Amino acid sequence: MKMLHFFPLFSLTALTLFLVSSTAARPATTTTPEPTPPPPPLPSPAKEYLESHNKARAEVGVEPLQWSEKLAKDTSLLVRYQRNKMGCDFANLTASKYGGNQLWAGSAAAVTPSKAVEEWVKEKDFYIHANNSCVGNHECGVYTQVVWKKSVELGCAQATCTVKEKASLTICFYDPPGNVIGETPF
Repeated sequence: MKMLHFFPLFSLTALTLFLVSSTAARPATTTTPEPTPPPPPLPSPAKEYLESHNKARAEVGVEPLQWSEKLAKDTSLLVRYQRNKMGCDFANLTASKYGGNQLWAGSAAAVTPSKAVEEWVKEKDFYIHANNSCVGNHECGVYTQVVWKKSVELGCAQATCTVKEKASLTICFYDPPGNVIGETPF
């Protein structure tokens, strides 16, 4: 014979009330996201490249660049390749997905980052913003790359070359690249 168990109705109601009230009584927990740690300080050369570029950009009202470790690594690999395998000649940057500037300086001492950028910015004297051209036979594309408004990231590196009388080769990459035909830099 089967026995049927009956629970009094008040017990189920009390249990339901207990469950509802215990759930509602819990305070809502909110999790505060962990603060993002600040980026590590830039090495001195990186800071100098960045400050020199951003000074030239500020002079024409262009937003500052941010340092990119990826671009810095890519330029470091390229500049070492040029030193070790190509006799410290200029790199062919035409196939690069980045904009680029290079400086080869024949000197016993390495060129400082600010001096390299200063050399590129000297072309400003030959740039005519009114018609987006360069004066006469002068070049000014390295200057316009420095101040290109759509570029937001920068990475640079330098190698000392013993093959060419203790010269140095400096390369900077810009992302996105500048010097787009038909567009002005700023």
